Amino acid sequence: MIKKIALVVPVLVVAVLAYAATKPDTLHVQRNAGVKAPPEEIFPLINDFHRWTSWSPYEKRDPGMKRTYSGPAQGKGAVYEWEGNSEVGQGRMEITDTSDPSRVTIKLDFIKPIEGHNVAEFALVPQGGTTNVTWSMDGPSPFIGKLIGVFVNMDTMIGRDFETGLANLKTIAEE
Repeated sequence: MIKKIALVVPVLVVAVLAYAATKPDTLHVQRNAGVKAPPEEIFPLINDFHRWTSWSPYEKRDPGMKRTYSGPAQGKGAVYEWEGNSEVGQGRMEITDTSDPSRVTIKLDFIKPIEGHNVAEFALVPQGGTTNVTWSMDGPSPFIGKLIGVFVNMDTMIGRDFETGLANLKTIAEE
């Protein structure tokens, strides 16, 4: 029995590692929401990190989170750094490009618990009396990310947060 276990466990470990190696080299998560407000009313909520506390799902996970803002108050060059509990970790965001009132691009660097470097983008497209808001994130998927992806669906996990954030953004913009 012990010999069988000693043989099966390494084979399973190798199989999981091999399967992880076949996962995509990039990560893409995207969610959309229709907001009954013009882009001009939604854009400032995204383009100013100070306003994220009102809608971002990550802000409510750690009330004691330390936040640091630098650079311009909003728009290109604005920086937001955070350090919090194990749920929010530590990281930095910098707005790298904006196109008022249709797009905000953000360089997103996670430091803890796992290092990661991604690009997030918000696109606002008017459609009649509604604005379609798309929140997306793209970045490389290193081997550790692929390995985690064997056990956790990253699109579902991060996507739920995006859905919550977009729902919060919708509520605020439609008030």
